[in-house]
Amino acid sequence: MNPTSKKFISLFLAFSLMMLSVNLYAKERRGAKLIVTKKNGQLIEGELIAVKPNALLLLDTEGKGVSIDIADIKVIRVVKKSKLLTGIWVGIAIGGGTGVLLAGSGYRMSLDAPERRKILGAFGAAAGLLIGGITGELLGKDKTIQIEGMTDLEIEEALEKLCKKARIRNYK
Repeated sequence: MNPTSKKFISLFLAFSLMMLSVNLYAKERRGAKLIVTKKNGQLIEGELIAVKPNALLLLDTEGKGVSIDIADIKVIRVVKKSKLLTGIWVGIAIGGGTGVLLAGSGYRMSLDAPERRKILGAFGAAAGLLIGGITGELLGKDKTIQIEGMTDLEIEEALEKLCKKARIRNYK
């Protein structure tokens, strides 16, 4: 390895460490976004701050703390961020890469190698786009918890799962 390439590698590593260390700073933990439907039909939307033994504590869209009694809740919907674009990009990369690798592995076509790579890469990317898009959409689907009609044990289990998504996890 010549001295120029060693300098380039060391410069690249130093730059990478500086850029990646920016994300290491601690951020304030955020709770899951919930949409709670009460038995009287009222909708309350906000960030889950804590799960109390008999209530949920939310920070509503206006910045006010709201305590909702579990007995008054009909449905809790946990709103997830869409993963569609992430799924599409990952699918395109994996599918296109797989197509190019298949083209280079000796798969027989009447075309020469560069054209074969382009065609199989495009087909792989298209298949990856479709599969990645569907997977991303399914991963980003909101979760609904039907509280009304649950037994006390089922409600307790659901609240334990919600506790993991709260800003303050071990609130007593």
